[in-house]
Amino acid sequence: MWIKQIKRNLMHILVSNDDGYLAEGLNCLVEHLSEIARVTVVAPQSDRSGASNSLTLDRPLFPEKANNGFIAINGTPTDCVHIAITALLADDPPDIVVSGINRGPNLGDDILYSGTVAAATEGRFLGLPAIAVSLGSFEGNHFATAAKVVVDIIEHLQTEPLSSDTIININVPDIPFNELDSYQATRLGKRHKAEPAVEATDPRNRRVYWLGPIGDEADAGPGTDFYAVKNNRASITPIKIDLTNHELLDSLDQWLETIKK
Repeated sequence: MWIKQIKRNLMHILVSNDDGYLAEGLNCLVEHLSEIARVTVVAPQSDRSGASNSLTLDRPLFPEKANNGFIAINGTPTDCVHIAITALLADDPPDIVVSGINRGPNLGDDILYSGTVAAATEGRFLGLPAIAVSLGSFEGNHFATAAKVVVDIIEHLQTEPLSSDTIININVPDIPFNELDSYQATRLGKRHKAEPAVEATDPRNRRVYWLGPIGDEADAGPGTDFYAVKNNRASITPIKIDLTNHELLDSLDQWLETIKK
């Protein structure tokens, strides 16, 4: 089963994010999940957007309990989930990992860089069901809509489980919940390549660079996550950890045989 059957309010959910432990989206998600489960929050001390699946290996990490009861760590989203599952919650393991709610979408190619998706991925690596959730705009007007979608999905998973090797990536339009058209199963779309890095000079006359903006939508037609969000639907995309191009294995094997030994 994708998630074991647990009585309401007995489920233990680990929540993390990449916007930091004070982020509005995180707090909104916790507020809603606390109505159906016991929630533990382990999140970065600061905004670590774009951290992807990076681990901190060059310095120690310090979990600290914040005034709001959350545990903040001076590391990446992946660090947070890894430490939570393997150390902090080793004697009280969570049943599922939920990452978000991210301020801004994680659509198509975005998932390769997203700390939000990375936190969910780490949960899946460590054997737990995992959900990543993002709001479809950076304005952040309707985090509650995304939180309600997550609650619906988790409650449905208890009676209709999905494959255990799946991460669910959810993107929700930034609109009131009653304006949401539907929940739609989607595939990842694609963006055009990012804009070039922007060169500048710092106050010490050193050459510095800012990364250019992400690319515009390229493959964003019906069936994609881009299209669903644009049409007021919650995009539900299943993601697998296995990145192997299985279709290429046979032809690659034949190609390798042509290399002289």
